[in-house]
Amino acid sequence: MRYLLRIVELALLVLLIAITVQNSHIVEFKLFFGQSWHAPLIVYLLGFFIAGAAVGLLATFTYYLRMRRELSHLKKELRQRPQSQVESDPSDALVE
Repeated sequence: MRYLLRIVELALLVLLIAITVQNSHIVEFKLFFGQSWHAPLIVYLLGFFIAGAAVGLLATFTYYLRMRRELSHLKKELRQRPQSQVESDPSDALVE
């Protein structure tokens, strides 16, 4: 299984290198006020891909923090209830 994964990774690497070579032409990226940048197309594609991945990770991370804070609040609320109302805290079984 490990060898199959390495073969797939190698094939993907060769495919990406082939795409990079095909997109090595210089393109002009026009900005505001007459400014422009000249670079190979693959540089722009890679830059926008990295920016999109960063935005996606940031959105996921903020959602994760919000859910973690809510879980902490609910655990605290559950522990403050009288023992007769609480059967057991199922999340405590995960900690042990």
